[in-house]
Amino acid sequence: MELIGEMSPGRPLFVLAVKEEAAELRGSAPVLLTGMGKVNAAAALAGVLGRGVLPREIVNLGTAGALRPGWTGTHVITRVIQHDLDSRLLAGLTGEVYGAPITLGEGEGEGEGPVLATGDSFISDDAARDRLAEQAALVDMEGYALAHVARQAGVPIRLVKHVSDDAGDGAARTWRESVAACAVELARWAERNVPSE
Repeated sequence: MELIGEMSPGRPLFVLAVKEEAAELRGSAPVLLTGMGKVNAAAALAGVLGRGVLPREIVNLGTAGALRPGWTGTHVITRVIQHDLDSRLLAGLTGEVYGAPITLGEGEGEGEGPVLATGDSFISDDAARDRLAEQAALVDMEGYALAHVARQAGVPIRLVKHVSDDAGDGAARTWRESVAACAVELARWAERNVPSE
């Protein structure tokens, strides 16, 4: 975990998993690098929010795998789920709902952005991708955890994902080859859509 810059109530906080995704960000807004995965993301964000100074909003910028053919570009997520938590089984055992889907603010176009599936597995095989495509359009490793922590803290959050790979065979190689170009697109989106002050 690394916090670059100083948080203040009037400014946004950019949250990204790794430095490669943040490489092209410019401006004075603080940047939190959480590390990959749900635990790292939740611990890092909860840790900085727990210091007492809350940002105006949290903007999670990152890469995502496309679960369906034809998905490219940058997307604002409107709903996020956990693909590796069996909420139905847990509800049957305890009577409590854990890990319910989180609906976020208005997304793209008609207010209907894509569903993001978050889990601690890097999806890089066709069978897993096809199974997840029944529930979501994109997949990542941090979005749900960040949305949950932001909601607990009462801070608005936007999840913004740029498609880096097709989440199928060879996705890891594709991510390594495309992350630099993704960082450029994420920084352009931030410049256009997130006032720094």
